[in-house]
Amino acid sequence: MKTIWTGSISFGLVNIPVRLYSAVESQNKVGFRLLHKKDNVPIKNKRWCSKHDKEVSWDDIVKGIEISKNKFYIFEKEELQNLKPGKTDTINIVEIIHSRQIDPIYFDHTYFIGPDKKNEKAYFLLKEVLQQSAKAAIGRFVMREKEYVCAIESYKNGLLLTTLNYAYEIRNIEDIDFIDNKPKLSTQELELAKQLIGKLEKEEFDITDFKDTFRDELLKLIKKKTKGELIEVKAESKKIKKEKNLVESLKASL
Repeated sequence: MKTIWTGSISFGLVNIPVRLYSAVESQNKVGFRLLHKKDNVPIKNKRWCSKHDKEVSWDDIVKGIEISKNKFYIFEKEELQNLKPGKTDTINIVEIIHSRQIDPIYFDHTYFIGPDKKNEKAYFLLKEVLQQSAKAAIGRFVMREKEYVCAIESYKNGLLLTTLNYAYEIRNIEDIDFIDNKPKLSTQELELAKQLIGKLEKEEFDITDFKDTFRDELLKLIKKKTKGELIEVKAESKKIKKEKNLVESLKASL
């Protein structure tokens, strides 16, 4: 597995050399290209100046932030470079918490943490302590010129690092339309809903039961096209369902 970051986990006077690996590999990218319908030639994106109606080279492009309508503050490369966090090769542990204290909405990307060398005792000691106590280590580190806050937890026979969203990045659920207009729920509706949930309940969740059907069907279609097979496209018929009240819908689902 390819290493994407090397450094160490640091807490107190303890330093644990580690490596980071991507824990998730997206299987959704098939590689579509935008083509000209007339001759199937790939479309190119151009940096276009709307004022002078012409293409602009990279040398003539700067970065700016709009501070008022059509008024921009321009940033020089040196200014932006000075704002970036200094390069570091250390994940500094700042606190230890119970894993359940982290709201799932803060979870961002996950990475495997591996030991940097064979028989790294401190690595496995940290893993065992976190596992036995059901706790997570909260740390800070810099990767690819960006500063992250992260949670480190025991995972199977190793450690898992999850980068976390900052609090100010989380949107407010109260801003959703009609979220505060909770209607009165009848006892019958609640009981029927509980029965339906009980019917769907499973003892254990198995993610392998689920697949991206669009990707699977797309790969089958690509295989047929490469073999020159005739493709028949069936139009999906949409039936208009008669609207039922909530109690009728719950009863019909049981």
